[in-house]
Amino acid sequence: MPLTLETLRRSAKRLRAAYEAGDSATIARVTAVDPRPGQPLRHADFLHIVAREAGFSSWPAAKFAEESIGMDRAQKRHRLRQAVYFGQHWIVERLLAEDLAPSEDFALAIVLYDREAVMRRLADDPGAAVRMLGPRRPILHLAFSRHFQAAPEKRADMLAIAAALRAQGADVNDAWDKAPGQRLSALYATIGHARNLPLAEWLLTQGADPNDGESLYHACEMGHAEGVRLLLANGADPAGTNAVLRALDFNAHDMVAALLAAGASLAEPGRSPALHHAARRGCDGRMAEMLMQAGAEPAQLHEGVSAHAYARVYGARAVADAIEVRATVPALTEAEALMAGAAEGAVPSGRFLDPGKLPPGLRNIIRDIAHLPDSAGHITRLAGVGVEYDRPDGMGVTAVQVAGWAGQAAPLAALLALKPDLGRVNAHGGTLLGAILHGAQEGETGDHLACAELALRAGVALPRWALEGAGDAELTAFLRAWAVAHPGQVVD
Repeated sequence: MPLTLETLRRSAKRLRAAYEAGDSATIARVTAVDPRPGQPLRHADFLHIVAREAGFSSWPAAKFAEESIGMDRAQKRHRLRQAVYFGQHWIVERLLAEDLAPSEDFALAIVLYDREAVMRRLADDPGAAVRMLGPRRPILHLAFSRHFQAAPEKRADMLAIAAALRAQGADVNDAWDKAPGQRLSALYATIGHARNLPLAEWLLTQGADPNDGESLYHACEMGHAEGVRLLLANGADPAGTNAVLRALDFNAHDMVAALLAAGASLAEPGRSPALHHAARRGCDGRMAEMLMQAGAEPAQLHEGVSAHAYARVYGARAVADAIEVRATVPALTEAEALMAGAAEGAVPSGRFLDPGKLPPGLRNIIRDIAHLPDSAGHITRLAGVGVEYDRPDGMGVTAVQVAGWAGQAAPLAALLALKPDLGRVNAHGGTLLGAILHGAQEGETGDHLACAELALRAGVALPRWALEGAGDAELTAFLRAWAVAHPGQVVD
């Protein structure tokens, strides 16, 4: 009988049944592959095992092998371009094993760093360096390519292609109008999408503008301390970028120190003061002390709330302690004291607050802590005293979407238990499942597979695009297995 996905699925079901029945031979068979050591196995794990036994690297690889049978060369090339853009390295590897002649496709030659093919094309047609290739020009295809993460040994080829495009007129400040009001520069593409600092450095040496409104902020968001220093060294101005507050989100001392040394403000108009933000984000005492040494005022009020009250209410005990060492702090209000009790695990029964009377910053607390791995109990206690748990921010993002983006399963489970609106679409076009998949794609370090399973079990729809758009092979395998087991949940 030929080996098909259906026969592999049936094998996976039999394997799981035997494993859960305690069959010793099956347990040994599973242990030999052990896709999730020390963790409970899911259906996707048994699919992974039978795929490995059938000679595939993973279940997505097995599924893609069958799906690609019906694709012609042009379709496979298109899928390869998508995989490079999204960083789906397992699909790139699989397709490159086929006879696709990627060097004949100029866009593919660029994103895969095929120096010889690019040089040959430019010698024959110099104008190709600035001609549109689909939605972007060649230098933007190069900048958005995530292939560097899988093939760092091609650094010299990548930079040689960049130089060749530049020599033929490519603009290092070229930008892609991805959506109305969303103009993404080549420099942003390297730092905020592809995590490609060598190409970012090359662009800056060639005159790329470090003040493009995106790159410095996203360097902080991606955790690129080296990228932040690179941008600052090349003239990036932190004023108005929100970079300090984004670095505080990660308690990143080195990034904050670099930004402050470059003249970043501790209190930009329309934004929280840095010390308040450090309290809200649960930074440590060292960060609070660094900010106060740089001039942050512990007595300053923001929206009627002191930094110390923020620290107590948000459970940032280390920040509160650091402030108490330096300043005399006012007593907490009744509502602040109730919320501080929730942060510390001590909430008197039968006491509630009126959320409509809270300052705006405190009304958003559940959304603000949803990304923290240990916030589940805090969330439940705050909701128990009356704090809003499904209040969107200015872009329509809710706490449940924040937890999903960060891949934090425990806070997500706590929020799902409160029955939030799972059909909400934020201003970015994202749903709960979309936020989970986007967070996984952008390198958030939580357990996005567990979050996806929680969301799907709660009844969210599974869009068909997600079966192709998840960059992580294990997450892709899980979603595809879920689609097979729950076809009615799949939507176009």
